[in-house]
This record gives sequence, C-alpha cells and structure tokens, in this order.
Amino acid sequence: MKDYLEHNNLKNLKDDSELERKIQLILRVGKVLMESGADTNRIVRNMKRVGVFMKIPERRLQIHITFTTIMININTGDKSITNFQKCYRHGVDMTAISGVSKLSWRAIEQDYSLYEFEKELRFICLRKRYYKKPLVMISAGLACGGFSLLFGGDLWAFIYTSICAMIGYWTRLKCNLLKFNPYASITISAFVATICAYFIHFMPTNTPWHPLIACSLFIVPGIPLINAIDDLVDNFITAGMTRAMNTLLMIGSMTFGIAFAIKLCQVQDFTSLSLSSNSFFICAIAAAVAAIGFATIFNMPPRLLIVVACGAIISVGVRNFLMLEYDCSQATASLVGAVIVSLLSLKAVHIVHAPSHVLTIPSVIPLIPGVFMYRLLFSIINLENVDNMNYHHVLNNGVNTTLILLAIAVGVAIPNIFFRNYINKLKEDKLMFLVKAKSK
Repeated sequence: MKDYLEHNNLKNLKDDSELERKIQLILRVGKVLMESGADTNRIVRNMKRVGVFMKIPERRLQIHITFTTIMININTGDKSITNFQKCYRHGVDMTAISGVSKLSWRAIEQDYSLYEFEKELRFICLRKRYYKKPLVMISAGLACGGFSLLFGGDLWAFIYTSICAMIGYWTRLKCNLLKFNPYASITISAFVATICAYFIHFMPTNTPWHPLIACSLFIVPGIPLINAIDDLVDNFITAGMTRAMNTLLMIGSMTFGIAFAIKLCQVQDFTSLSLSSNSFFICAIAAAVAAIGFATIFNMPPRLLIVVACGAIISVGVRNFLMLEYDCSQATASLVGAVIVSLLSLKAVHIVHAPSHVLTIPSVIPLIPGVFMYRLLFSIINLENVDNMNYHHVLNNGVNTTLILLAIAVGVAIPNIFFRNYINKLKEDKLMFLVKAKSK
C-alpha cells in the first residue's frame, strides 16, 4: 500500500513552485510547534502528517530538529531539496499545539487545498491569546499563592504570596517589553518578587516564610524540563541536551535573583522550615488553583481548565496520601501521582480532544518541591558557614530536590517510555486508513 501511494504521489513533487510552497508550510508547522513548547517527537509527527496531507511520500521527507533550527530534506527522485527554519522565540502556547495537531488531521479528513491549510495555519499563528496580560498576571499570583498553601501556609500567606508573585510577573513583562535578555528578565523578576516577600513577612501571619518560598515559582521551567526528558527518552539527543541546558540556565537565573535578594536582606536560616501540610481539602483547592493559574500562563483553552484542575487534585491527592498514610518518600509519591495523571490523560484525550501533554503538564506542576529547593539554595549560599556535621543535610536537600524533579518529569514521560510505539502504531493505522480512503 505504501509503495503504491508513493508511486502515485511522486508526480506531485515535480512542480518546483508548488514543492517550495509545501516545504515552507511544513517548516512553518514545525516552527509554530517548537516556539509553542511542543516536544520534538510531537513536532516530527505533525510535520510528517502534514507531509502526508500534501502527498509527499514519508520516506522521501527527512526531518532534523534542534532547539533553534528545523531542517527538512525532500528527495523527488530527480533532485534533493533542503531548507532551514530558525526558531528564535521560545514560549508556551497550549492552544497553538492543540490547534496544529487538529489541523493536520482535519486537512487529511476534509481534503484541504494548500490555500485552505495555509489560511488556517495563519489563523493559528495570528490568533490572540485567550487571556489578557492583567488576567495572566493575577493567575500567576494565585498559582504561587496556591503553592504557599500546599507548603503549609495560612490564608494570609496565600494573600501575601499572590501579591508578591503578581509584582514579580509584572516585572518580567516589563523586562520582556524592553527586550532584555530572557535570562536577565528571569533574574530581575525573581529578585523583585523575593524582595517584596521579605518585607511582607513582617505582616501578621503564622507562616511568615512561605511567601518567600513560593513567590517566584511562576518562573519554574516545568515544560522545558519535561520536554528535555521526553526528547532524551525518544532519542532526540541534540534537542534534548539543548533543552536541558536551557532549563539549567533558567533555573540558574532564577536562583541568582533569589540568592541576591536573600543576601541583600540578610535573611536568617530557615532550612528547618516545617514540611507540615494543610488538610486534604485545602490542598485539593490549592492544587486546583495552582494548576489553573499555570494553565492560564500556558494559554490553555478555557474549556480545559476544569480538566487540569481535576488532574492536579488527583496528582497532589495521591502524593499526599502516599506520604501520610504509607510513609513514602516525596520523590516516590510524586512519581506515582505524575504516572497516574499521565495514564488518565491517555483516555481523556479522546473525550476532550486535546493532546495528552496539554492535559498532563499543568496537572503535575503543583508537585514541585518548593521547600526542598529553598533549603538547598540557602545551604549553598551559606556553604562557608556549614560545618562537617551539616554537610549531609546539604547533600540530602540536593538529592531530594533532584529526585523529585526527575520523578515528576519521568512520570509525565511514562506513556512515551512504554506506550509510544503502540500509540504511534494506532495513529499510523488511522492515517493510512484516511489516505487510502481519499485515494479511491
């Protein structure tokens, strides 16, 4: 069947002007997905699906992707054509990822013309985000406030954290508007949010340090980290290593801003801060608020907000239950929570018609180990004052932080690790069925 389709479609590659147009459209699809925060496997899969829609035989379309460059090569039999596309802006837009995925299927099912495909792709690129910047700023603040509740903070800590995070997010928006280096923007916004939290901690609250811990968590690069793990697992080593390095630079920039603020304010040691949590009900509400806040930052369609809120409640509920009832480590409990949400998302995609990562990533963001991260940061800042007896505490904080972050990322990647081939086979069978039906 594939040989027949290839032979039948080779004539579509003879028109140079039309072939150039097809190449540019495939590259634009890859660019939209890369700049919207899609993992490399998804980018390649969608580009190949678009190639099938354009009647380009799959084995004649070669794709190479790095974090900043997309390259495709098409061999027509008579000649070989290679084109590049640079990707300069990297953000997160879940609506664009979902929209491109649906468009690639719809173009095949409804037998689009190139003009119709290009028109809808342009609409996805130019469509305004669902949420205005003031609303996103408020959502980012509430998300960080939700984290303070998850860490055991009281209602006043939630309010103070939200205010400080809003100020920090507003600062980052202004830095981006002034075209600052993205890592400098992260450093400045983390510094401003932490400074604000330090002065607010004198306000009446039973948990004065929780705003300092949670106010900068809107910067945590959860999606770059998860995408890096996904790419490495899927053997896209170059793209995965580049994403991992970008994640480290973002975390380093965030750490520098927080550390500078802590040093400037001469913050006292709070590494013994209790990990006590609020009730299951309060944690469920806080997890939902945090997930919805991040989903707003990621420009997720409003209809999916309740879905990710339920996912966050499940992931945090499972983690807390395992930690409190079965005395599991936080890393193990976080892994189980992330795995359960990832597996549930495989079924939910057929109900809500959205890619699994769009549902999973905001749902596991509330699992981030903020307290351990700050314990490690404070230990590193004051390393010269740490005696030999306390070095194991520094090491323990570092190991716990790393293990929990990796557990979350690996938990999200579990479907890719064990079910990727099965899922790809189902999609390939569906694709071949559609192509065969259209060729009759």
